[in-house]
Amino acid sequence: MDAFYELLEGFTGFLFDWNSRLALLYLCLTVALVYVIWRVRGRPTSFTAFLLPRAVYTHKSNLVDIQIFLFNKLLTVSGFFAAVTLTPVVTSGLLTMMLDATGGDLAPAVGAGEWGKLALATLIMILTLDFCKYWAHRLHHENALLWPFHALHHSAEVLTPLTANRNHPVFVVIRLLIYALIIGAVQALMLFLLMGKIDVLTIGSVNAGYFLFNAFGANLRHSHVWLSYGRVMEHILISPAQHQVHHSNDPKHYNKNYGEVFAFWDLMFGSLYVPKEHEILSFGLSDENGVPIEQPHPTLRAALLHPFVEAWQTLTKGTTDDPASPQNRETAQ
Repeated sequence: MDAFYELLEGFTGFLFDWNSRLALLYLCLTVALVYVIWRVRGRPTSFTAFLLPRAVYTHKSNLVDIQIFLFNKLLTVSGFFAAVTLTPVVTSGLLTMMLDATGGDLAPAVGAGEWGKLALATLIMILTLDFCKYWAHRLHHENALLWPFHALHHSAEVLTPLTANRNHPVFVVIRLLIYALIIGAVQALMLFLLMGKIDVLTIGSVNAGYFLFNAFGANLRHSHVWLSYGRVMEHILISPAQHQVHHSNDPKHYNKNYGEVFAFWDLMFGSLYVPKEHEILSFGLSDENGVPIEQPHPTLRAALLHPFVEAWQTLTKGTTDDPASPQNRETAQ
């Protein structure tokens, strides 16, 4: 019986986990935000139809989203993803190397009067995490071997909050390994130079930053509800509208808005797209001309196996038949 409850908690714990966008608190805040948008737009339909349009939530693409979410949750409960969460290992290993090389001791932990160090460490952590997310995302778009595993996410033909979890396990593993290398190294440097330990307040401050991100619109990034922050703010923060543009199958939107929280990475590296007005978007994979292609992931089985077929084609032939691959989209860049 205990094993059953542990399994149940593993599958439902996200509802009460502040680090999950699908926590009940964030979902309730999302509903409240959509209600405000609905009122501002003059109540174009009933609120239920505006919040949960039948065409979106009964779409086959959403049903695949649900299956992928449950499959990845099973991998999480089994400990598969935890086995490749190596950030603490990298942090410990690099810190030991630095201490051995310098014969030094850790800097004293942040105490009273040293809040500047705490603020600096928090800022570094937030920026490093977001920088990692930007480049992990961009790498999967621009590398033909990795693209098939991220194409699953972009093959979603409708967007719902669950689409954020429409990720192939290989994509999740590669992202975790990138995080381990970069975030592990930065944490080791902070331990050595700034703090002496990853202070509970530092971690809490980082989590508080993501709490605000999740509370105010993160779930609308994968949704049918357009929410723009305005042209000025969208050069600083990625709005839900900008991420919906990222999913668009219009060639002018290809490889734009890779960022998660901050837009200035896209601004710095030439991938920022700021919409001038509300744009009508369509989603799913398309070729270099924006012509939609047949859904390659109509079932859970196809979603899990088809990316390996495409990656193998690229590895062995140097090319792929996927018209949505980076190679076949080059003319649209």
